[in-house]
Amino acid sequence: MGIFGSKKDDQATTGAAAVNPDLAALTGEYTLDPAHTTIGFVARHAMVTNVKGQFRDFTGTLHLDGSDPAASTAVIDVTMDSIDTGNADRDGHLKSADFFKTDEFPAMTFRSTKAEALGGDDYRITGDLSILGVTKPLTIDLEFNGAAKDPFGNERVGFEGKAEIVRSDWGLTWNAALETGGFLVSDKIKLNFDISAIKSA
Repeated sequence: MGIFGSKKDDQATTGAAAVNPDLAALTGEYTLDPAHTTIGFVARHAMVTNVKGQFRDFTGTLHLDGSDPAASTAVIDVTMDSIDTGNADRDGHLKSADFFKTDEFPAMTFRSTKAEALGGDDYRITGDLSILGVTKPLTIDLEFNGAAKDPFGNERVGFEGKAEIVRSDWGLTWNAALETGGFLVSDKIKLNFDISAIKSA
């Protein structure tokens, strides 16, 4: 069952996904729970393996609209100094002028501009991603994982998301050529999101 419409209803409806009235209670304002949310990335290294990392410090809010999915919104702010790939030297290089220039550009931001219900548990959100002072569109495919009330009384929703970017589009162009051909760091970066958000209003 999707957050905005049941699969059964979707199959019986053409055009926009049907709205399940049982899920109207999920409409509201939500805050990302940083203890149970991951904003991660994967880059190809030396053309033979993947390096994974995440950002440890971020804030975010969601507005979910069960009656009108297109009115749903997302705002995320990421502290770039919180990048963590499990290697201090590599993290330092990523924070340097070769990559994120965190002294000059301390934050990465995402502001949604469009939300779509694709049917079932699948959604798509498009917005403006700003890195190094450059703003480009980003589309994130999301799967709704469900809603629950935790033992502390918090009403939660969960999503998993994925996207891909070409980092050079945002001015992240540093690289090193390999003797065997190709480059040290891939231009294409995979983004992954595991989101747990708590209802605040």
